Amino acid sequence: MKNFCVSLILFFLVVQLPAQAIYKTIDSYKLDGERQLKIQLPRNYDPEAKRTYPLVVVLDGDYLFEPVAGNIDYQAYWEDIPDCIVVGINQDKTRDDDFYYDEDTYFPSSEGADFYEFLSGELLPYMEESYKVSNFRVIIGHDLSANFINYYLFKDVPLFRAYVSLSPDLAPEMINRLSERLPTIAQETFYYMATADADVRALRTDILECDAKLKTIENTNLNYKFDDFEDANHYSLVGRGIPKALNEIFTIYKPINGKEYKEKILPYEGSPYDYLIKKYENIAYFYGFEKKLIENDIRAIAAACNKRDDLESLEKLAKLVKKEYPKSMLSAYYMGMFHEKEGNLRKALLRYKAGLLMEPSQYIDKEIMLEKMYEVQDALGN
Repeated sequence: MKNFCVSLILFFLVVQLPAQAIYKTIDSYKLDGERQLKIQLPRNYDPEAKRTYPLVVVLDGDYLFEPVAGNIDYQAYWEDIPDCIVVGINQDKTRDDDFYYDEDTYFPSSEGADFYEFLSGELLPYMEESYKVSNFRVIIGHDLSANFINYYLFKDVPLFRAYVSLSPDLAPEMINRLSERLPTIAQETFYYMATADADVRALRTDILECDAKLKTIENTNLNYKFDDFEDANHYSLVGRGIPKALNEIFTIYKPINGKEYKEKILPYEGSPYDYLIKKYENIAYFYGFEKKLIENDIRAIAAACNKRDDLESLEKLAKLVKKEYPKSMLSAYYMGMFHEKEGNLRKALLRYKAGLLMEPSQYIDKEIMLEKMYEVQDALGN
């Protein structure tokens, strides 16, 4: 019992152990000085690997970096979102200057224009040269910084694919400019905005007006999501908005759940296998990297194949699993399942027996393989 308790404690310590922040100083020509950065790499980050990672840029990094990085680390651990590289910019002493905009044009000017150029012309190239970041970039801000992130939308080709605006202190004309710009966005863009019932009154009024306009936009390239939280204020809404925003941005990436299975896979016009391939192609297109086929999705597609009596899809799935997991019991299990469904019980039995010598997976182990063997042997009359 004592050993069990110790093991349980160690397990929770491992699960809760966050990825460690790296503190860097970057010399900036645009800002004529240094800036302090906080960087979080994925737990299993390998600089030699071929894969790349979405980049999440966090303004107001002094206080916003930790909740963003913590949420990303936690959700990525459970495979709800991909591993990401997070960089926060410390701005506690320069905040007002960094987010300064002209009182006539309401666009960044003076120190604000310098910071705008620093982020696009120095920070992003630095992260691209130093780490394995993909072309899928997210930017997150709160209050003044939430307003500032909008300026990157007005470039001919916006720098970011996802914008998280938490209780923005919107500049004059920003509402009209967003309602004019977002309908013309030509690339798939995610835009999230949030307020709360106890938010700063002046900010909340503008945010609700902005939401009323943005929700009328008809643009298939725009994925817009808005939250108006109850029992939250200007600061506490941040803790609720970040996971909601990440959930929205990485919806396509998420493992197949019961809702997707019932509402999308079963009624899909193509085969379940085609749905799986299309899902993973979309992930690669949107996020800039190929997602490793996960066991949860394999099980869901296999269930759909069985429900629709689609042996062709089941065979294709089994071959794909064999390709992706050649040393795993998964390979033998699903190939055995295919042969069993097609009525070739002797081949199925051979596959299940071969699986006993392979590596167990998250859901498939020797006990399950033995159960399948005994079932097939009984059916054969052995």
